[in-house]
Amino acid sequence: MAGYDWITLTTDYGLSDGFVAACHGVLARLAPGVRVIDVTHLVAPGDVCRGAAVLAQAVPHLPTAVHVAVVDPGVGTARRALALRTARGVLVGPDNGLLLPAAEALGGIDGAVALENPDWFAPTVAPTFHGRDVFAWVAARLALGTDLAAAGSTVDVATLVRLPEPIVVLGDGWLESEVLTVDRFGNVQLAVAGAALDRLGSAATGLDVGGRRATRATTFGGAPPGGLVVFVDSADRVAVAINGGRAAVELNVTPGDVLRIATG
Repeated sequence: MAGYDWITLTTDYGLSDGFVAACHGVLARLAPGVRVIDVTHLVAPGDVCRGAAVLAQAVPHLPTAVHVAVVDPGVGTARRALALRTARGVLVGPDNGLLLPAAEALGGIDGAVALENPDWFAPTVAPTFHGRDVFAWVAARLALGTDLAAAGSTVDVATLVRLPEPIVVLGDGWLESEVLTVDRFGNVQLAVAGAALDRLGSAATGLDVGGRRATRATTFGGAPPGGLVVFVDSADRVAVAINGGRAAVELNVTPGDVLRIATG
């Protein structure tokens, strides 16, 4: 096995504690020649859905790598630790649905292994810090070219924990979709693919979003200042923004809510 030049990190550890530095330190000690990309460490604590969405939307643009993702409210319990092999790298993290959308974005799972071999972990594993003591150690070994098969037993992909499928309903001149994420700008990303907007008429068509008037456009400036705009975002999903404002506040929605968009 040739190994990997890159490791990426996606967590909910935040930046005010030493958790991220500890993971970087493990990687630097064990695999000093491997470069590390921090995808984000600002996923809301325990928000597996948000972490999964961020990672899945980032990985197609990243180099082939070992992708470590840790949003793990079940750390230290009976939940499995996993490595998922894809055509463009390996995903390492908990079996709680976090990794699967990214695996699909990388072309699908070629094989899954439960991380069971203690020789792959830190000599002492803290029950509440598997990111440092399990996942970072495994990532370093994989980056250095150690065969994944030695990490543990093969897992049937059908048994992996999956997140619930988001609600998406398409009608004649309308759609209803679950809010997938809200970014730091307050833009509301829906679970529905961008192509669904074509069912709502031409680009000049006015739209109703949750009872408010909106403009369909390609970017934020397509609506007047303070106006709602519906567009296809950079991840090819339908999204709603406000030109100069926060759509999530105006629409009073959070991830998991369902938003209706209809022709005006």
